[in-house]
Amino acid sequence: MKLERLIRLLEAPRPDNLSGVESYLQNDDLLPVPEEERTWKAWNYYSFWVPPISLVCLSSSPTLVIQVADSFNIKWQAWLAVWVGYGVSACFLVLNAYPGAKHHITFPAYGVQAWIGGECVYTLLSAIWPQTTQLGDKIIGNPKHGLDQGRFLGFILFSLLSLVPIWFPLHQIRHLFTLKAILAPIGGITLFAWCLAKAGGAGPIIHAKATISGSDLGWGFIINLMSCISNMATLITNATDFASRSSKPSNVIIPQLIALPTTFAIVSLFGILIGSSSTLIFGEYIWSPLAVMDAFLVQFPSHATRAGVAVISICFVVAQLGTNIAANSISAGCDLTALLPRFLTIHTFVCALVGFCMCPWILESSSSKFESYLSAYAVFLSSIAGVLISNYWVVAARKIKVDDLYTLNVNGAYRYTYGVNFRAYAAYICGIAINVTGFAGAVGTPVPLVATRIYELSFFTGFFVSAAVYIILNKIFPVAQPTAAECAVVTVGRKARFVESVSGVEQGDEDDKKSDAPEEKTTIVVV
Repeated sequence: MKLERLIRLLEAPRPDNLSGVESYLQNDDLLPVPEEERTWKAWNYYSFWVPPISLVCLSSSPTLVIQVADSFNIKWQAWLAVWVGYGVSACFLVLNAYPGAKHHITFPAYGVQAWIGGECVYTLLSAIWPQTTQLGDKIIGNPKHGLDQGRFLGFILFSLLSLVPIWFPLHQIRHLFTLKAILAPIGGITLFAWCLAKAGGAGPIIHAKATISGSDLGWGFIINLMSCISNMATLITNATDFASRSSKPSNVIIPQLIALPTTFAIVSLFGILIGSSSTLIFGEYIWSPLAVMDAFLVQFPSHATRAGVAVISICFVVAQLGTNIAANSISAGCDLTALLPRFLTIHTFVCALVGFCMCPWILESSSSKFESYLSAYAVFLSSIAGVLISNYWVVAARKIKVDDLYTLNVNGAYRYTYGVNFRAYAAYICGIAINVTGFAGAVGTPVPLVATRIYELSFFTGFFVSAAVYIILNKIFPVAQPTAAECAVVTVGRKARFVESVSGVEQGDEDDKKSDAPEEKTTIVVV
């Protein structure tokens, strides 16, 4: 009896009418989002990307790729790659976000953002209490990895702070992104103006000549572009998580297509110019805005400097908090919920532990390590995105039988072969396989040049190979797809409702037009 009470205490909230095996497959976070929680409007998706992925992390991205490509002196080409890279990313993201906005379901499929947030907290503590920098040289591992006691304290404090927003329902934390959209640009513009005023200009990058040309310049551009897409790989794959809270499908299209590349490009330009101005201020190129603020505290110690750094750091902490919630916490929560719905919810704190085990301070210790991490990460996520997008838009022809996502019935539309969709696994492996040789070359093994070039296009090659293989396998081994009539009703969830019409007019289209359903259509509502 005591064990049963303990189990009930650990169980996640779920509908009361579940029994038997169904109770292991559903909980309130995994089920379709009820209408009253679809509160994200178009402006929420604009603010979601302002600033995008936090000004701190992103502003390091273009300078990072310039260093790796040995093309520091390339100016407008690097910025153009940012525009193109994030513009392409926005297209992939919208394609994957639309199913979530239409059907209001999440994607059931980490720690670097938390470390960057910890660096923000460390800079804030250093500005308020300078003794923070004197806490100790290191805790564990090699001191060159940057894991001293002050930074570790910042990491722990930020990780604890990140647990607070996770506790609130997903449809309510949109206000966090609104706050981020207000404070983060203030901090970024302030640091940008401070650096340019102190340096008397933008530094040598404005007048320097390009050091490479021809094919080297072309591939440097491509590497820069792919780094931008790799930076977005997590949010592309998990785009449905936040899209599921949209009040109508169109909210996730235009706002994200506009806001994502525009804000990323502006913030990236700030990052490049801040890094360039640092050569005039400090005599060396500093690629991280946080390191720039640390240098200000060391070389220009004053109450005014400390106050300025403290204010900017607070803005960056808020920005990085939103980024960590979006890219790590919520996405991991949705994935873990699907693995064990009876006990795990979106509010699980497992992601914080995983983020620590990843040792993100090692990845962030240099720009080249971080770029290698992003590229390798994109290899795996691009193959997942290829399967997801090709399945919804091509194989399933934009139809989902929501009820069958939550059943083990042998006649369910997604039963496949004893519960396993071997087509998806095969396509996923093929998408990874084409990049394996190039990945070996990236970590130091001699490989042919063609393998290196394929790997430098890793997101594209992984995505399109996995998508093509998945579509072909579904042609060879077809799966019976549900009809529009079968997809028209939903009988699962706290408030099941009409999803799409039998005549083919989609619920999302009806929401956008704000029209009522015709009388001949059937609406089933089950509470």
